[in-house]
Amino acid sequence: MSDEKNYRTDDPTDHLSDYEPVDYTDPVRQRLAEEPVEAIACQPCMSVSPTTTVREAIETLNESEVSSLLVVQDDRLLGIFTERDVLEKVVERYERVAHHPVEQFMTTDPTIVYSSDPSAAAVAAIAVAGHRHVPVLDLNDKVHGITSPRRVFEFLDAVAN
Repeated sequence: MSDEKNYRTDDPTDHLSDYEPVDYTDPVRQRLAEEPVEAIACQPCMSVSPTTTVREAIETLNESEVSSLLVVQDDRLLGIFTERDVLEKVVERYERVAHHPVEQFMTTDPTIVYSSDPSAAAVAAIAVAGHRHVPVLDLNDKVHGITSPRRVFEFLDAVAN
């Protein structure tokens, strides 16, 4: 027999009546648990269309002094094009692929977080999953921005100061 309680939908009992909120002793932990990802700066962020050429995307990375571009169409995230993509997928054959669309070389299906997720989700995507830049979407799956280790550190540093 299972230890799980079997809650019926027609049961009028308030199953949260014995819920005790967490009493945080560490303000950083509290901020990570209770503040949403949208509290972390996620703008500015740069984006390109999937038909942008590799040459144009690399020029945008260089001129903007950023290390990642969101590949977006109709406010929907299709992928992310990063310096790592340039190094791993483009650099050795740049002359042959410079005029190809960036969508052929972007990272598809990147790890994302939602703006309403706890901010700890962004930290996990960066620290645990090892991503330097994590796209942030709203609940309608539209691009809200991008977060990074620097932005997370600034968010957490605000607790200390």
